[in-house]
Amino acid sequence: MLSATAGATAVLAMGALTVTFSDVSTAEPPEPAPPGPVTTSEATTGVTITETVAPEAPATSAVVPPITTTPSAIPPTAEQP
Repeated sequence: MLSATAGATAVLAMGALTVTFSDVSTAEPPEPAPPGPVTTSEATTGVTITETVAPEAPATSAVVPPITTTPSAIPPTAEQP
């Protein structure tokens, strides 16, 4: 119990010393910002943006496979006698 009391007293003492030696006072108002225009740059994300217009028609035509034979129901090699 004695060590707990000593620890709590030490914490309170350090808090009191921090308030005593700090330069911030609640009675003093903060310094106002200097007058004048503030110049900022545009925020960037590092991404390059390219603006293009979509084409009216696709660049490629439809592909038609070169089938020369007509389809059959059963291939000739699969027929049973």
